[in-house]
Amino acid sequence: MITSVIGINKCLINRSFIRNLMSKQLVYSEFGDPLKVVKFRESEVPPLGNQDVLVRMLAAPINPADINTIQGKYPVKVNLPSVPGNEGVGIVEEIGKDVQRISPGNKVIVTKPVQGTWRNIGTFNQEVLKVVPEGLGLVEAATLTVNPCTAYRMLTDFKPVRDGLVVIQNGANSACGQNIIQICKAWGVKNINIVRNRPEINELKKYLECLGATYVLTEEELRSTNIFKDKIIEKPSLALNCVGGKSSLEMLRHLQHSGKMVTYGGMSREPVNIPTSAFIFKNLSFHGFWMTAWNEKADPTEKNNMMNDLILMMCENKLKGPIHKLVKFENYEEALGNALTSQGYTGYYELLMSTRMTDDPSGLY
Repeated sequence: MITSVIGINKCLINRSFIRNLMSKQLVYSEFGDPLKVVKFRESEVPPLGNQDVLVRMLAAPINPADINTIQGKYPVKVNLPSVPGNEGVGIVEEIGKDVQRISPGNKVIVTKPVQGTWRNIGTFNQEVLKVVPEGLGLVEAATLTVNPCTAYRMLTDFKPVRDGLVVIQNGANSACGQNIIQICKAWGVKNINIVRNRPEINELKKYLECLGATYVLTEEELRSTNIFKDKIIEKPSLALNCVGGKSSLEMLRHLQHSGKMVTYGGMSREPVNIPTSAFIFKNLSFHGFWMTAWNEKADPTEKNNMMNDLILMMCENKLKGPIHKLVKFENYEEALGNALTSQGYTGYYELLMSTRMTDDPSGLY
């Protein structure tokens, strides 16, 4: 998966220009091929409401969910025309009179999806923003609310993995998979990671092991491994599935009695087939997870605690941002093309970065 981050200009906005400030944004007015329906436009920034915050965006990633939303394939309602982008980080420039706990100059992330982060300047309600430490890395901040949170919740909500349980996952080289590995390492959780075979498999294994993988196996190696039979490692109690098809079937065969499988993706586009014996004789249970749905129901305190835990891990260099490429805002078509053609081999991200625009009459962007 390729994540593109859109970067935004580091110049501060002169407040004398606020009333007629123009926002450069990407917009789509119909669902379809992102390369065809996403267009560049400039739009005047409206006056701030009492609860509003004016943010100069620094960077915003392109996630698969962003692509699927533009295609009209994602189960989230979007009113058209719409500015894409579910994640992003920026600097606060101005606040409404009733805004609390956010001040000009703060570094903030957007915590609620479908807010439209693919722009250089945006107005957001204070409730969808969270102040983050200045020292938090740009890429870590820009990509915080989807994959790290998904990994954190799946490792928290289904099995007490920190009590010495083993975790197995497929798609381990994906962005979410790499977060799972790193969080497991930070928590002292042993983890088994399944990836597709490829010419550079040894390099990939070494990379994931450096992140904290206990074992990395190809799908073929999982079918013949003796690590469980020889009791080199306990059988896993939690399986995290983003592939489906045969890959998910091979994982569930190795689960402990009363283990759980959580499915959060379907990269193979094949169904999860569960043998009857898994229910009757092994008492396995199967669950789905969608971060958007969790966010809608989550207690604000629980959500804030999760974010703070992840930010602390990032600031302590225990949780790194994904491999990425920074793409200038005006080169968004390149970033979209990369995201559309990615084969999911590297967990690579395209990040849209905003840059100084010499045609801006204010001279600020």
